[in-house]
Amino acid sequence: MPAGGRPTVRSRRLGAALKRLREAAGIDQSVAAQAILRSVTKVSRLESGQVSASVLEVRTLLDCYGVQDQGERGRLEELARARNQRGWWLDYQETLRPDYADHITLESDSTYIKSWEPSLIPGLLQTPEYAESVISTGPAFIAPDRITELVKVRQERQRRIDQGGVHLTAIIWEPAITALGHDQVLCVGQLRRLMDAGERQNVTLQILPTAASKTAGISGAFVAFSFGVEPTVEAVTARTVTHTTVVEAPEDLAAYANVFDRLRSAALSPEESADRFRRMLDDVSDQKEEGP
Repeated sequence: MPAGGRPTVRSRRLGAALKRLREAAGIDQSVAAQAILRSVTKVSRLESGQVSASVLEVRTLLDCYGVQDQGERGRLEELARARNQRGWWLDYQETLRPDYADHITLESDSTYIKSWEPSLIPGLLQTPEYAESVISTGPAFIAPDRITELVKVRQERQRRIDQGGVHLTAIIWEPAITALGHDQVLCVGQLRRLMDAGERQNVTLQILPTAASKTAGISGAFVAFSFGVEPTVEAVTARTVTHTTVVEAPEDLAAYANVFDRLRSAALSPEESADRFRRMLDDVSDQKEEGP
């Protein structure tokens, strides 16, 4: 059983990939079971993510399925190898909900991240001050010490962006940005953070204009993840008021990919968005100089 007594996002991803490859090869579970000297039940539980596959089992199954692509083999073997690795976020396991930990696991494994935010600045781009403000005004009461821990988690999550370890494409609806103006100090810091991030080669920022309200209304906030060399959507997390849901069904992933493409097409270009950030920052700076 995966750590924690429940299927983990890593074990589910690995199991789904092995099932897809087995079916593509036209091989049934009994043949797969014989290959790894296990029962059909074991193969079924492995494919559903209820149990984790070892690296040796993955290699044997890939040989059985005739998978020659070294990139694919390496990715799945690494996923099997990582099944028991301890992520930094486990240091905060008393603070994090399991669904949030799943989101961070996907984030840490990803090569491409696509984020759509209609009401907030994405967590990977939040300043500590903005993060504290958002967390403290959420729908549920959170003790001050836990707020501090959650802000630290956000900062830790941002390391991969700052180090260039993943490519982030973020689309933000303009009202989420203009709302910053209610707090000038917070606004200045957050706008500068967005401008600095937008200059990174691994970050693409786009603003969806306020007028594009119909497009903005097609979906709530979500984050799409890719794990290979291509930015194909392989998992999505969708946020609600109370929790984060991991989406993994192929037809659902295709729908989210389509939605993101529609949002990106309706958004300002990265260059236009950067110019909009600069003008917003200039306006706020002018207001500060004028005083009350």
